[in-house]
Amino acid sequence: MAAKGISTIGAASRSLSSSLMAAAKEPDVENLRLIEELTSNVDAVQERVLAEILGRNADAEYLDKCGLDASDTDRATFRAKVPVASYDDLKPYVKRIANGDRSPILSTHPIIEFLTSSGTSSRMRWPAARYVPGLHTGKGLYFLFARSETKTPGGLTAQPALTSRTLQEEGLRLHEPNMAAILCEDASQSMYAQMLCGLCQRHDVLRVGAVFAAALVRAIRFLQLNWAQLAADIETGELNPRVTDPSDRECSRGDWTGIVTRVWPKTKCLNVVVTGVMAQYILTLQYYSGGLPIVSGMYASSECFFGLNLRPLCGPSEVSYTIMPNTAYFEFLPVGEAVDASNLVELARVEDGREYEVVVTTYAGLNRYRVGDVLCVTGFHNAAPQFRFVRRQSVLLSIEADKTDEAELQRAVERASSALLRRRGASIVEYTSRACTERVPGHFSPALPHWTLAP
Repeated sequence: MAAKGISTIGAASRSLSSSLMAAAKEPDVENLRLIEELTSNVDAVQERVLAEILGRNADAEYLDKCGLDASDTDRATFRAKVPVASYDDLKPYVKRIANGDRSPILSTHPIIEFLTSSGTSSRMRWPAARYVPGLHTGKGLYFLFARSETKTPGGLTAQPALTSRTLQEEGLRLHEPNMAAILCEDASQSMYAQMLCGLCQRHDVLRVGAVFAAALVRAIRFLQLNWAQLAADIETGELNPRVTDPSDRECSRGDWTGIVTRVWPKTKCLNVVVTGVMAQYILTLQYYSGGLPIVSGMYASSECFFGLNLRPLCGPSEVSYTIMPNTAYFEFLPVGEAVDASNLVELARVEDGREYEVVVTTYAGLNRYRVGDVLCVTGFHNAAPQFRFVRRQSVLLSIEADKTDEAELQRAVERASSALLRRRGASIVEYTSRACTERVPGHFSPALPHWTLAP
């Protein structure tokens, strides 16, 4: 069977995604009006969404085993009868669907594909033209890498959520370069084709990005290593060592400070995820971009879409997402409390400043499902809570009965970098961690690839 987090996307999630992607061509006022309406009526919208989900999936085997029937669409009955579920709880049902059982197991609507989770929720972009004038008058260069799909024993497609989303958008012409380059199975060839296309159209590019910060850093590093060959291809159409284009001379100088705006001079912002574990790349991206705004605009996972960053030009450390109440039914388990259905808090009743694990009920048949993301309430937009992504619940380091999460590790690395490296004109580009048990007590230390120290 496939990895943890396999799920399907509900109709409402697809609808929201499509409307937001189309928003770049619609008046901003209409999009803002919809957001204001949804965020002003959070509890009523959530009540309607839950009733729609339960009514839609009333004949599903899972809800039937929970004791619900078609008339049980109210919150009280739902909370009393449906337990909190993890992937392990749903795994037997998922296996049956993957093996070809077409009966209404989790959902009464046909399951057409599985989305495999990367284990890292995507905080993606959304149209920011209201904040960056002229942003959509040119092109966006996004480095996307789609993995090959697989087939379940029952013949259903199983692929990462990003791959599915990219394929769906082929007809919308949202991404450059073309799908052949994105879907190339050789990552190096895919990167080369995308970078070559981006360089050829460098004067049309107004925004540069990738889904995760690591991918964008990897793309710039690829340019650093392969600029001469890329330049030769652009100039002659065949392998040629001569470099004449001004942008390529920028690369030959050996100074990579602000290289993004020197190669793509009209770039107004970066669209990339820099929250959670991706925060380690913020300084590197600021170095390469010359301080361009970094936009982390939308929060989503393979389970469903969650919300929007209504201040897309805020600093990376200030990013908070306003949950859109029409995409799924949201509940929250206070961190530190027992995993029990009675402890779950509804979206409209979370407390400012408190940390919660997010639990979703989706149109596609996930009921009270623990996504694994821990969020902290940072305030409210109208009646809708705003959340800062804190960490993945399952990502912990433990060596001496301690519990060190990715956010604490990031803070420790930042402090060490500030104290030891920046005064020497160097910084950490990327790191991982390893357990050191040579001494007692044991401790963790960053393990740095050979190229991680950059001037």
